Amino acid sequence: MSGGLPKNLDLPAWPQFDDAERNGLLRALEQGQWWRVTGQEVEGFEREFAAYHGSPHALAVTSGTHALELALQILGVGPGAEVIVPAFTFISSSQAAQRLGAVAVPVDVDPATYCIDVAATEAAITDRTRVIMPVHMAGQLADMDALVRLSTESGVPLLQDAAHAHGAEWRGRRVGELGSIAAFSFQNGKLMTAGEGGALTFPDTAQYELAYLRHSCGRPRTDRSYLHQTSGSNFRMNEFTAGVLRAQLARLDSQIDVREKRWPLLSGLLARIPGVVPQGSDDRCTRNPHYMAMFRIPGISEQDRNAVVDRLIAGGVPAFAAFRAIYRTKAFWEMAAPDEPAEALAARCPVSEELSRDCIWLHHRTLLGTEEQMQAVADVVAEVLAA
Repeated sequence: MSGGLPKNLDLPAWPQFDDAERNGLLRALEQGQWWRVTGQEVEGFEREFAAYHGSPHALAVTSGTHALELALQILGVGPGAEVIVPAFTFISSSQAAQRLGAVAVPVDVDPATYCIDVAATEAAITDRTRVIMPVHMAGQLADMDALVRLSTESGVPLLQDAAHAHGAEWRGRRVGELGSIAAFSFQNGKLMTAGEGGALTFPDTAQYELAYLRHSCGRPRTDRSYLHQTSGSNFRMNEFTAGVLRAQLARLDSQIDVREKRWPLLSGLLARIPGVVPQGSDDRCTRNPHYMAMFRIPGISEQDRNAVVDRLIAGGVPAFAAFRAIYRTKAFWEMAAPDEPAEALAARCPVSEELSRDCIWLHHRTLLGTEEQMQAVADVVAEVLAA
C-alpha cells in the first residue's frame, strides 16, 4: 500500500446512540417487568415498527434468522418442502429453511441489483415449492411487481427477507404494504440495532396470531394453566432490547435521508475508477435505505479481491468481502441439501459465482459521512486498486 494514504478517515461510528437509548434501557429497567408478557417496551416497539412499515401487525423476536424460521413455519414449510432462495445472500436465508427440514433451492440473481432473478425463480418452481424468498439486497428491493405476479400465478407465497431493508419503499409503498410477510434483523451491523434481535410484519391477522403462539412456546397470552396450543420455541424479545430499538427506530428516517444523498455521490465517484462497477438500482425502489455500499471489480480473482479488502481497511475504509454463494459453504450441505452437486448449482448461477469472487461492500456508516468523506473514500479505493 503506497505511503500517504489516510489511516483514519474519521467516518461516523456504528452503532450510534445517545440519551434516547439510555432512557429506553432505564424505562425497561424501572418498570420492574423485564419480559414481554408483562412489560410494555416490546409491545410499544411492535406497534411503532408495524406503523412505520405500513403493516397491521409486527412481532418482535430474538433474531432475523429466527424471524425467517418462524415465518417459514407459519407458511407451512417442513420436511419435504422446497424454498427458493437467491444463491447470493447471507447463509441465514437458506439455513432457516434447512433447520425445518426443507430443501433450500438456490437460484441466480440480477447482475445489476444483485436481487433474486425472477425468470430463474419461475424455472425452479416444482410441486414441492412452498415459499419464494426474495432478499432485498443492501436495501435495494427485489422486483416486487414480477414476484407478486409469479406468486399469484403459481400459488406459492412470498416471504420477504428484509434484513437489509428497514424503511425501504417500492413505488412509494412500504415493505409492510406489499402483501407478504417480511422478516427484519437488528443484528449489530444492521440499519437499526440492539446488538441482536429481529421482527416480522404480517398483512394477515391469522398468520400473526399463529406466529405469536409459536414464538412463545405455543402458549396463549393469558394462559395460566400451561395449555400450550401449538409446538414452538422461545423466540421472545426481551424488554431491554425493545427499549433500545424504539430509540433506534426514531432516528432511522434521518439516517436514511443522509445515505440516500450520499450514495449517488459515492457511486458516481466509484464508477469513474477504472475497473469498478457499483451496484445498480431499480427506479421502482423509491426509497433505498442503503444497508451496504456495494461494488464489483469484474475479472479480479477472489484472492486479489480479499487483498483489496484488507488494504481498504488499512486505509480507514470499513470494507468487507461480499457474501459467498450459499452452495459454496460447508454449512449449506450439512442438512436438507439439494440432490445436485455444487457445480451443477453453480452452472445455473453464473452471476452469483462472479459476485462471490469480485464483489466488495462498505458498511453503511460510510454513507453517513460528509460529501468530503465520500471523496476521501473513493480516493482510497482508487489508490488501492492503482497499487
